[in-house]
Amino acid sequence: MALYNKILIGLVLGVVVGLVANVADLGWLQALLEGVEPVGTIFIRLITMIVIPLVVASLLIGTASLGDIRKLGRIGGKTIAFYLSTTAVAVTIGLVLSQLVRPGSRIDAGTRDSLAASFAEEAAGRVELAASKPNLVDVLVNMVPSNPVSAAADGDMLPLIVVTIIFGAAISVIHPDRRESVLGFFHGVNDAVLVVIDWVMRLAPYAVFALIASVVAQFGLDLLRSLLLYAVTVVGGLLLHALGTYGLVLRFLVKLNPATFFKRIAEVPLVAFSTSSSNATLPLTMETAEENLGISNEVSSFVLPLGATINMDGTALYQAVAVMFIAQIYAVPLDVGAQLTIVLTATLASIGTAGVPSAGIIMLIMVLQSVGMQAQTAAGIALILGVDRILDMLRTAVNVTGDLTAASFVARSEGESLEPRPVDHPLPLGGT
Repeated sequence: MALYNKILIGLVLGVVVGLVANVADLGWLQALLEGVEPVGTIFIRLITMIVIPLVVASLLIGTASLGDIRKLGRIGGKTIAFYLSTTAVAVTIGLVLSQLVRPGSRIDAGTRDSLAASFAEEAAGRVELAASKPNLVDVLVNMVPSNPVSAAADGDMLPLIVVTIIFGAAISVIHPDRRESVLGFFHGVNDAVLVVIDWVMRLAPYAVFALIASVVAQFGLDLLRSLLLYAVTVVGGLLLHALGTYGLVLRFLVKLNPATFFKRIAEVPLVAFSTSSSNATLPLTMETAEENLGISNEVSSFVLPLGATINMDGTALYQAVAVMFIAQIYAVPLDVGAQLTIVLTATLASIGTAGVPSAGIIMLIMVLQSVGMQAQTAAGIALILGVDRILDMLRTAVNVTGDLTAASFVARSEGESLEPRPVDHPLPLGGT
């Protein structure tokens, strides 16, 4: 059975078992599902473990193999322009939908205050954490690491990408014999990482079941009913962006049937949905780009790690809906100027935001404060925290879909054919 089918079965079973435990209020089953959640956590740790060696080896090989440094600048310019443009479109979709549906106008004051009180303590912690987040200037300065080893140890992707590109460019101009020696080592690292990915992905169906079942079993259905219109607005916007914006890009710019594209990448959004982490999904995203979409290593090794760091389309759309939702609940008027500020702030805030679960809440706090809603920030965050995990899973799936769409766009613009081309692993799956 294909891995996709196994993951899908694990996902469906997890939802069903979690719902049974939740709806029937079966304490013993909820405790059991919570007990198996570490299986999913181990899976996330295993796949996250190989992100740093994968990014360094693949990006260094890709950069050193370009030959012409100007090509790197051309690919980089297209990538950043694509990510910022689609993020701005996503925010705009969120704002327009929120104006049309007005989800915050349907919740009465009693429900509002009850929700805010339930998550007040957790919200206060998130606001405090956001206060320590570096501003845009600091992010730009920190892109150049004083200690690359420290950046790798901390999983700080943006400075790691920068230093790897610099060394890759330098390797491309040294003596051929020495260049090949260095690249031979990193080719070996890259091949070993691909084998580890195949091994780890065998756990994916079981990990997906453990992660989803635990979330659904603990999810408050009463809470979902209270915030249903808000959640539906977010989900509708995510679908519109994924199928509409990306679909149009694929059809007219990439010249690829969107249905074919989504079929080829199906495993990636499933794993992203289960882990709520673009970084944890990155190894599978890169393997899928090269094997199932036929994107070259030169393009995928640059576009995808960068996307896991700065491309937050789904998160930015969610933030637009969340800001409007909170503003509507507390009757805070947001004029056209404020909404343009939301577009700009949400787009820029995506740069350097960690691709880990619930990082979008930190971005949301920044956006709320950018439009003068400091007084409503803590209570507003408390209102939506109850459904944040399930929405986080959905927006992460959109984020990684956007990463692969961007890689396809850049690859096509560089003249690549985008035909699937399975990569020969150094060991057969399960070999010794």
